[in-house]
Amino acid sequence: MTDQPVALGPVGQEIVFENEHVRVWEVTLEPGAAQPWHQHTHPYLVIALEAADNRIDQSNGGPPRLVHEPVGGVVYRPAGEVHMLTNQGGTRYRCRLVELKHLGEEHG
Repeated sequence: MTDQPVALGPVGQEIVFENEHVRVWEVTLEPGAAQPWHQHTHPYLVIALEAADNRIDQSNGGPPRLVHEPVGGVVYRPAGEVHMLTNQGGTRYRCRLVELKHLGEEHG
């Protein structure tokens, strides 16, 4: 990553549900495709609907993380670093990403 600022995209391609508590995104990546640089401002869950081998690159230049997301797998991730996701496998990747707008213990 360079020292130049990056243009941030959305965290997914389509919002499939939203209310005052959650926002649910659809993310679909064909082999070799990438979700552009983005940042999660809310903690979130990733629920894999179609499995793939993905790479997560961080804007701070840290080493890429290689992750296999199996069908039905669920991962919790906190809000955080600007990153991008690339499907480096040979199969299509599809997930639902659930942003948690308000956590119970933090919501007044």
